[in-house]
Amino acid sequence: MAHSDLSVTPPTWCRRQALKQEWHLIRRDGWLFAMVSWVPVLVFLLLWGVFSAGIARDLPIGVVDGDHSRLSRQLIRDYDASPTLSVTRSFTSVEEGGAALRGGDVYALVVVPRDLEKETLTGKAPTVTVFYNSQLILIGKLVNSAVLQAQGTLNAKVEALQHMASGATVPLQALGQAVPVQSQITPLYNSNSHYGQFLVAAAIPAAWQIAIVITTIMALAAEQRGRGISSWLESYPVRRLLAKLLPYTLIFTLHGALFLWGLYGVLDWPMHGHWGVLLLAQCLTVIACQGIASLLFLMTLDATKAMSLAAGFTAPAFAFVGVTFPATDMPGFAQFWRAMLPVSHYLDIQLHQVNHGQSWSQAMPQLLMLAVFSVTLCLAAWRVTHLAKPNNPTPPGVNDINRVNDIGASQSEQEGS
Repeated sequence: MAHSDLSVTPPTWCRRQALKQEWHLIRRDGWLFAMVSWVPVLVFLLLWGVFSAGIARDLPIGVVDGDHSRLSRQLIRDYDASPTLSVTRSFTSVEEGGAALRGGDVYALVVVPRDLEKETLTGKAPTVTVFYNSQLILIGKLVNSAVLQAQGTLNAKVEALQHMASGATVPLQALGQAVPVQSQITPLYNSNSHYGQFLVAAAIPAAWQIAIVITTIMALAAEQRGRGISSWLESYPVRRLLAKLLPYTLIFTLHGALFLWGLYGVLDWPMHGHWGVLLLAQCLTVIACQGIASLLFLMTLDATKAMSLAAGFTAPAFAFVGVTFPATDMPGFAQFWRAMLPVSHYLDIQLHQVNHGQSWSQAMPQLLMLAVFSVTLCLAAWRVTHLAKPNNPTPPGVNDINRVNDIGASQSEQEGS
């Protein structure tokens, strides 16, 4: 018969025994042990390894020089002098260069027109054409920016020389006439445009959320395969659920602290905020993810269905967190989906802490949003109370599993006697 969690408190040794049993379960289940030990570390290292270079440099481009003049050669040297670009191929025709671009041998193809130098000296405006693959958004953006910068440098040189030929004997005066308004762009955060600092710092929490949800479902499914949900929750159902989740709460909070230490301690990425805010946000995120995972499994009582729902819910998280695409420009449904993901609110806190150094009061709204997700844990607690009732039907297949376990135990006793 089910006991009320509010009226009867289990002795301390029962709770310790539950934690001890959970540890033995983790050691016996290879997949469960992997999910709480080396898999998160491996994912962290793989993500960091992909973006360890941080800054894209020497992207290969090809050139079709139709002028072969001193000015065209200077333009090509300016392209090659850019830290982002590297002129690795020279083609005799646009068709040959286009084949290399489509084949992925180069990321861009620059076509220098005939009479480039002649038209420039006579005051005309020749057009240098650049082709690049815009499906590679990051690379296309880098190539476009570097090409414009190199051509802007050449234009300034040409204008300065023309002004000096017209009578401006002071180079600075000629340069000022060539470029009357200069700009200074100073990035306030991620000053060296390190792609790892915004991609890895967001991808790891997104993968971390997936690991928490999957591991929680696996842990609950292990109880269903063993004794069955109803038998497991027969007495003190809410406390059994909390005792089940507590070890994983501590483990995944430790994982979160370790990736923070790895990024902002070992790699020495800039950190301007409060560590306490981040650690509290991580703890709330773990509890939120566990509540969602528990609710998915306890409502379906089927590990396969719960895993499918969890995959659909958490797998696209990286696209909705607002790091690679501004959240303010997302359509309504995307913003709703983003709000349903605990990691979105956590990343808001992390980015504001790391970059802006927000105070506790400024971080409180997002912390409260994470705390709201504890409602899912309350719903899971209500669900286990219902499942612990004697008249609750046992899920299909569990009785057969229990019967096989009982027969095996009886045979073992007979053989021992």
